[in-house]
Formats: sequence, structure tokens, C-alpha cells
Amino acid sequence: MRYGILIFLILLSFFVQAQDTYSNLTTKALKQKESAKEVDEYKQALNLYEIAFKNYPDSIDKVSLYYAAVIAVKIKDYDKAFLYLTPLAAMQTDGNGYPSWNYILRDYANEEFKNLISDQRWGTLKATAISKKKQFYDELQKREEEFYSGNKIILKETETAKQLYQQIRNFNPYKAKKESDYSISFIVNDSTKTSFFIHLPKNYDPGKKYSLLFFLHGAVRHNALVDYQFADWNLGGWNRYYTKYAEQNDVILVFPKGSRQYNWMTPDDGFFMIPEMLKVIKRGINIDDNKVFISGHSNGATGSFSYLMKQPTQFAGFYGFNTYPKVFTGGSFIENIKNRSFVNFSTDEDYYYPPNANDDFTRLMNEIKADYKEYRYNGFPHWFPQFDESEPAYKILFDDLTTRKRNPFPKEISWEFDDEKYGNIDWISNIKLDTLSSKAKLHKELNFKITQWLEYNKDDSLISKTVDKAAFDFPRSSGRIKAQYDNNIFHIETSGIQSFLINISPEMVDLKKEVKVYINNKLCFKGKVAYNRAFMLQNFENNKDREQIWINYIRLKVQ
Repeated sequence: MRYGILIFLILLSFFVQAQDTYSNLTTKALKQKESAKEVDEYKQALNLYEIAFKNYPDSIDKVSLYYAAVIAVKIKDYDKAFLYLTPLAAMQTDGNGYPSWNYILRDYANEEFKNLISDQRWGTLKATAISKKKQFYDELQKREEEFYSGNKIILKETETAKQLYQQIRNFNPYKAKKESDYSISFIVNDSTKTSFFIHLPKNYDPGKKYSLLFFLHGAVRHNALVDYQFADWNLGGWNRYYTKYAEQNDVILVFPKGSRQYNWMTPDDGFFMIPEMLKVIKRGINIDDNKVFISGHSNGATGSFSYLMKQPTQFAGFYGFNTYPKVFTGGSFIENIKNRSFVNFSTDEDYYYPPNANDDFTRLMNEIKADYKEYRYNGFPHWFPQFDESEPAYKILFDDLTTRKRNPFPKEISWEFDDEKYGNIDWISNIKLDTLSSKAKLHKELNFKITQWLEYNKDDSLISKTVDKAAFDFPRSSGRIKAQYDNNIFHIETSGIQSFLINISPEMVDLKKEVKVYINNKLCFKGKVAYNRAFMLQNFENNKDREQIWINYIRLKVQ
């Protein structure tokens, strides 16, 4: 009997040891650290880390070394603090979380490790971290140069204007890529940089044109710009299904990094970033200009909707998870959706935008015959992408994306705006407002009231509260333009517009014949349009678009 008990205790000991994996030990250590108040409690946490380091030396990670060093400083064991900080500073960056050197060099390290700074070992430690940081950025720069290498855009100056048009259409200077993942820096302004992370399909072929999907992250108010990103930050977790279906469908993924000030929702300071990122991406890889899309979650979904409302020309379609369908920097002119499409994935337990408002929005979309679809998932909160049950939504998204294509020369355009920065849509550009003129019949305001909103109470329970809220705001006077063409004849209706350009493509009109333009039923232009070499070159420089190519323009003033 005693022998049996002994065997049982030995097996139990092995079982307990088996449970104390590196992960379990460091998790316990972190919990102990977070709850500790007394020195002895901090010592217990450090002891757990030390057991983990001793028993699993091949598993030692930078986060645990950092926490162990922080605890050592708290208990004033500075030798141990340096013991853990020294290998941390020298670690190679592993692509997960912060680079190791950042724990030593970031701003608040001086506060966390203030009692170490006077020690000469701190200077040595910092020098190691600075060296590792330089190596990191040197490697980033090399990868970025390789991403763009061999792709300098050169158009032959000797070509005739007509030949130049064909040269642009057939333009392909692209080279094979060494990697599938690139972190690319992006200049926001003279003093500010951010980045985007780009994930290429396996066996990327530079001779093939690829669909591209931007993913705009949410929580813009709680994010900060960073000039580098890692695969682990973007391709797993909530984004795992983007990665899965993008790889199945050979779609390029792009993950921009925004912040409270520079983002795609509000304010307007960073709204230029996505179109500009697309432009620089086209320097490096072969993109199908008619298959570029935007998706996002929460604030990112609102950003996707905002590009649809304000700047859709370069894009084929838009998607959003848990979308707040509103422009926060001006008017929400929802008939603009008729130029493209939007697919919304909503949930019935969303505090960000309530289901009853989604119902009314969908009803309005149906009334104006917009290309809009909403898929409702019941029983899920705002953070729907976190759940495995969200996977069918991604399949719907990619099924739509793979079959959808931009029409670069639509026969009809309907556009309304209140900021001249966004006075451009496909073949109409540089539209100037006339806010003093009276509104025409085509200039109608579409809106609805929201009366119920979901929110979490102090008990963290979701409740419905009564509100009296307009779905959209209209803080400024707007202009509206409706346009169509057929058989070399353009008919334009305007309201609140003083002037604009019609961009011309040989895909739209017969250049051998006269073009006629009627504005509000008055003939305002009659004549032939010829190729304009300088305009073609400038236009291609501006957007790198090989499908929507303008050979000249007609300048028009509303009389």
C-alpha cells in the first residue's frame, strides 16, 4: 500500500512539473507581479521567472526578460536587473511585439530604470541597444529598397502622344520579390512618418496583375504612428481570416498605420494617406488598377465608408465590419455610393452603431437603388472579428472582391461634395463650388433619425437608450453634379457648381469626331479633342493608373 502511494506521489510530481511549462510559469509570474504590493510578493514573481529561465533556457523571450528586470529594480537588486537587461538589449528582433532594443531606448525606460542610469553598465547597455537599433533600420532600408528596386518609371520621350497612350497601358517594369512581407515607411509630412505593412501572395509573379485590399484598423484615437511593422502585428489574431482568404485568392494585403491625428476618419489631416500609399505601392509591385479595394473594422470601417463618399476614383469596392456609416469631416452625401459599392457586416449587439439604424440605412440604400449589402450576425458584440463565427463574412467579402471590377469609364456619374479637395470623381475633376447660387431640383438632402442606441451600463450590461439623433450632419454648403455620355455627347446637370473639367479617354469617345457637351441643357462645347502629351505624362505621374488614362481634358464653366 505504501509502495502504491509512493508511486502515486512520484507520478503526481511528474504531472505537476509537466504543467509548469515556460508559458505557465511566466504567466503566473506576470500575474504575481501585477498584484504584488510588498517586496516579498515581488520576489515571489521574480522567482517564478527565474525558474522558467533555468528550466527552459531555449524559450526565454524578451517580454519576460523585461518584466524580470523591472521587478529586480523594484526590489533594488540592480545586479539582477542588468543580468536580464544585457541579453535583452543584444537580442535579435523576432518580429513579435517591440524590438528588443526598444525596451532600453523608449522614452519611459528612463523612468522605469532611473536607478540604473548612474551605473556605468547602463551606458554599455544603451550602446548595445543603439547598435541593434541601427542594424534593424539598416535592414529595413535594404528591404524597402529591394521592394522598389528595378521599378523606376521611365516613359520614352520619343514616342508620339498616341504611342505614349499605348505605352502607359502596357507599362510593366516590375521585378520579382525576395520576400512576401515588407514594412514600408511612409512620409506624412516633413516631421512625421508612419508605415504600411504589405503581404504578397506566395510565388508573386511580377508579370501578373494582382488585386489589392487595404485593411484600415480601428481605435484610431488610441493608436500611434510607427515607422515599421511586423507580420505578427497584422496577419494573425483578428486579421487571421483576411490572411487566409487573401492567400487562397492571390490578393495583396496592405495594413496602414494611423493615429489620433492622422487617420481615415477624423480629422482630415491623414485622409490623403491611403490614395498616396497606393500610388507608391504601384511603384513596387504589379497591381490591377481596376481591382483595388478597402476594408476595415470599427473606425477603419468608417474610414472605408468615408473613402467611398469622398474619394472613390482609385478603388473598385468598399467593405466594413461594424461600420458607422457617416462622414465625420463634412456632409455624408450618400448618393455618392452609386458610383461604387459597399458591403457591411453588422452585429445586433454593437454599441458603435445600433441595429435599428443599420435597418434604416439599408432601407435608404434600397430606395436609391445603391449597390449596397448588409449581412447581420446576431449574438455578437462590436468586436465581431475576434470570433471564429466571423469567418463566413470573410468568405462573402472575398467572393465579392474576386468577381468585382472597377469600371474606369462609367457612362453615368453622380457626385456631391462640400470640400473642393474632393471635387473629383472618375472622368470629372477639378470641380469648383458656387455656394452662393440657388439649389437645383437635383440637389436634395437625404437623412433619417436614429432613436435608439446601445451602450454598456456600469454593470457592463448592454442596454438600449432613447436618442434623438440625425444620421448625418451637413455643416457646409455643397455642390452636386450629374453627368452622362454616349456617342460623343455629354449631358451635365449641376447645382452649386461654377466650373469643372471633363477628362477624355479614347475608350469613351471617338477622337475622329466632334465632342459635344451640354450643361443644364445648354451647348457649352463643340469640337474635336486631341492627345495632350504633357497632360498624359502628368496624369500618369499623379496616379500611376494604367487603366483609367486621360489623353486630354475639356475645361468648362457653368453659365
